[in-house]
Amino acid sequence: MSESTSKDTPVADAIDMRVALRLAMAMFVLVVDTSLMNVSISAVVRDLGTTVSGVQSSIALEALVSAAFILIGSKVGDLIGRKRAFVIGLLGYAIGATSMTLARSLAPVIIFWAIIGGIGASLLLPSMQSLIHGNFSGAAQKKVYALVGASAAIAAAVGPLLGGFITTYLSWRVGFLLEVVVIAVVLSGMRRIQDVPYTGSRAVDWFGAVLSVTGMGGLVLGILVWQEGGEYVGALLLIGALGLLGLTFWLRRRQRAGKAALIDPDLFSSKLFRYGVSGQLLQQIALGGTMIVLPIFLQMVLEYNAMAAGLSLAPLSLSMFAIALIAARQAGRWRPSGIIRAGFATYSLGILLLIPIVPRATSGWYLLIPMIITGVGLGLLVSQLNNYTLAPISQERVSEAAGVNSAAGSFGLSVGLAFAGAIMLAALSFTFTQLAQNSTVLSEPQQQQVSQALEKDAQLLSNTQLSEVLAGQPANVHDEIIRINTEARPLALQIALLVPLLAGLAGLVISFRMRRQPDPESVSDVEGVTLG
Repeated sequence: MSESTSKDTPVADAIDMRVALRLAMAMFVLVVDTSLMNVSISAVVRDLGTTVSGVQSSIALEALVSAAFILIGSKVGDLIGRKRAFVIGLLGYAIGATSMTLARSLAPVIIFWAIIGGIGASLLLPSMQSLIHGNFSGAAQKKVYALVGASAAIAAAVGPLLGGFITTYLSWRVGFLLEVVVIAVVLSGMRRIQDVPYTGSRAVDWFGAVLSVTGMGGLVLGILVWQEGGEYVGALLLIGALGLLGLTFWLRRRQRAGKAALIDPDLFSSKLFRYGVSGQLLQQIALGGTMIVLPIFLQMVLEYNAMAAGLSLAPLSLSMFAIALIAARQAGRWRPSGIIRAGFATYSLGILLLIPIVPRATSGWYLLIPMIITGVGLGLLVSQLNNYTLAPISQERVSEAAGVNSAAGSFGLSVGLAFAGAIMLAALSFTFTQLAQNSTVLSEPQQQQVSQALEKDAQLLSNTQLSEVLAGQPANVHDEIIRINTEARPLALQIALLVPLLAGLAGLVISFRMRRQPDPESVSDVEGVTLG
């Protein structure tokens, strides 16, 4: 935090609750936005006349844009002012939410909600931390971090229920309209928030920024294009990999030359920071994969409406919230690395229990115990990973480190969303084709027709939606394809759940490396920060 005049210096232990609550409200909107989209998938698909994979791609793209630009967003905030960056970020989110209330097709969702909203998030997250540091100090600063962190946790916990209720009894569009109202309330109180001047170097590593966007963007876009059956998937993935590899060499070259770099590579000299960022990445891959597969299962296989889907997801989100609070309060009694290890192990156990249940479940009650276990694991991770990662970082570098941590989290979320969705559709296409070819009811021309249709456009459909598509077909053909769909969908979802499972197991491996390191000793006042 830069030094300010005595007039502007925040008073230790004094909290302007109107400022603190507005910062917490901004975080609430950021977190609840994706929850609302997840539980509204079937309603959005129906109202916009689009597909499940199209909506899923837009969710992944929003997380990707946020990840790809968050490091740049942090520097932009340094250059134009943190308060101005915060306002622009909020306006970007408001544009995205407004587009959702007015959209009549998927295109404005992708352009305004995913891209512009994602850029808004990339400006909002880093500037929010700087504003907390600049407007509060001492015990007050810790309390505001805790308030903002609690707001994010509450949004994650109630998001599925709130989104389900609004979507079922009003409209999913109303939920996004309410986001605009909350943003307007936050903006109305901006005059009370002091800006935080930046006194460091104003040099910008533009080439490093391009490599960052190219690397993360290429990898996730490659997965999304593969999911949609597009071309040049290998080229996009290669460009992404080369972009990230090139960024690594470029940052070290800039450091040796004594020039400004997008991020300081010396941050990664700390094993605690490296392991923490890796854990954050894997936790978010796991979360992204889980929170795209389970809502799709509930809405497209069990054919639940948004309210029923939200209620079914509530055990996961509420147990995550409760355990995060309990673990945070009891953290001093156990090693952070031990809690993280328990988190990844418990999460992996929950997913392992879910996989065999999926084809047998006829209601959300079948998922209750595994989802509680999964939520407990995520709660343990949420309570520790941010503090574990940022604790060894000095105060003057914590903003940059938090930006890297947030970028890793957002990138992991987008990878989890995109990869689980892509694997799900690839598995669906393969399984459906195999079952059709083995059918004794479908003729050979009909089998070829199914295969060609899936090759061109594999989509996850509920049996009700598929019945509408098959209207006019002979009864035996109709019933056979419905039977194949009933068998193929759960298998595809089981395979998709392997993505978060593998991420959880990889996190478990890293947690054992954490255990070999000494516990992090906090050198900054970042307790409770959950920005990303």
